[in-house]
Amino acid sequence: MRTLAAQLTSHLCRRRPVNVRSRQHSSSSYERGFPDEREMEEEAERKIGWLFKLIFAGTATIIGYNIFPYLGDNLIQQSVSLLNVKDPLFKRMGASRLARFATDDERRMKIVEMGGAKQLVEMLEAAKDDATRKEALNAIIAIARSDEAVGALHSAGAVSVIMATPQSTEDAEIEKFKAKLLKRFKDMKYDQN
Repeated sequence: MRTLAAQLTSHLCRRRPVNVRSRQHSSSSYERGFPDEREMEEEAERKIGWLFKLIFAGTATIIGYNIFPYLGDNLIQQSVSLLNVKDPLFKRMGASRLARFATDDERRMKIVEMGGAKQLVEMLEAAKDDATRKEALNAIIAIARSDEAVGALHSAGAVSVIMATPQSTEDAEIEKFKAKLLKRFKDMKYDQN
């Protein structure tokens, strides 16, 4: 690296190449008012190091922006489309993602607009195992924190599907989720079909 810096410095300053190994009289040239060769080399190394760091940071930012679009409508749409897959594992993954994305009313309504509420109700209705029911109920709870989303869930038939969901003998959390959702619908006056 020192030789590269010395060559770059000599090229930029239009001087003859510096022998990196000879450092016997460098302090005497500094005393005469000339910059020390070693000091010039270190400064060139610092500048080249910062240049490489900036190039790396810029490249990483561009790649991250193009390859990892994990924020926004694209990921919500992908999560909703996972609910359409036949495999229960992918359905659980989609429901889990939607539960994590439903952090504010705007995102909850975006999920409802993309058909997520209706898909979650259908997923809960068609679920054959407790793990799938649990993830569907968890996502519905996350979406039901918004008053407008509760109306959309009700119009998708969530109350009757939740009441028709079989009791779980293995997972007590499912019953807690069902009770919490039914209470939320009752509080919003949607307890009747």
